[in-house]
Amino acid sequence: MTLDLPLVFTVLMGVAVLAYVVLDGYDLGVGMLMPAGDEQEQDVMIASIGPFWDANETWLVLGVGLLLVAFPVAHGVILGALYLPVVAMLIGLMLRGAAFEFRIKAEGWHRELWNWLFWFGSFLASLAQGLMLGSYITGFESGIGYFLFSLIVAGGVCGGYVLLGSTWLILRTEGALQKKAIGWTRWGLMWVAVGVALVSLATPLASETVRDRWFDFPRTTALILLPLATAVAWLWVWCLTGRLRNGETAPEWGPFAGAVAIYVLAFLGLAYSLFPYIVMDRLTIWEAAAHPSALGVVLAGALTVLPFIIGYTAFSYRVFRGKVRSERYE
Repeated sequence: MTLDLPLVFTVLMGVAVLAYVVLDGYDLGVGMLMPAGDEQEQDVMIASIGPFWDANETWLVLGVGLLLVAFPVAHGVILGALYLPVVAMLIGLMLRGAAFEFRIKAEGWHRELWNWLFWFGSFLASLAQGLMLGSYITGFESGIGYFLFSLIVAGGVCGGYVLLGSTWLILRTEGALQKKAIGWTRWGLMWVAVGVALVSLATPLASETVRDRWFDFPRTTALILLPLATAVAWLWVWCLTGRLRNGETAPEWGPFAGAVAIYVLAFLGLAYSLFPYIVMDRLTIWEAAAHPSALGVVLAGALTVLPFIIGYTAFSYRVFRGKVRSERYE
């Protein structure tokens, strides 16, 4: 049986992108929540992501690297069409990195300035990623309608990151900050519900391919399981945060697990909508793939590197597990 290398690389790239969205998504969300905390709480919020945030971005590098070497034709088309939002995302990520380091030593208004820059960098990177996703779904079509669709998607992405960030704080913090995070989570859930509803309504209008994929009844009837499962995950997070807010016993990991489940289900729905295109309605994964000999060499390298990335990620999360006790991350 011949191995379908373009399909293998599509799966690997999808896993890398999903891992980035979930892992870097929560620390981007924490960054966007910074203005809602006081000075002491901001220190705890930073400490909660301190050991992880830069390593989380490794998954973005892996995903883009796989796109470059496995699908060179698509890489040129995608990054060419997304040049401006990619630059905005990189500026946001650089601002986050600089602000994270400089705020540690800064005092007075300088510290406050770096906190705001950390928030702005997180927001700019999140917004840019949402604009990139919206443009990608429509096959990089131009026009005011498509731009408005991308803005809706960007708003949904920002809301989803805030949800991940607030549930992460429920898991990692305690006391007054945890109570605030519970409130932020319930607000984030409402934001995500509105965002998902708007994107779900707008996507079939923006893309005929997506419309045919989801509304070809009765063949697509089974797809109703995806939105139903998403609704169950949403209710799970809502109920758990309600119990925690009322002082009842509930697993503190539950809201974060539910938020991750919402993202995974949304990602599966997106993957179904797009496959087998790597550039919507223009290039399939087989048309854009590199030569099989090159893919074989790259696959060997990817399978060598991937266990180290997974192992380091798992190890770091195990070492730094538990509640954040220190208010400063040095």
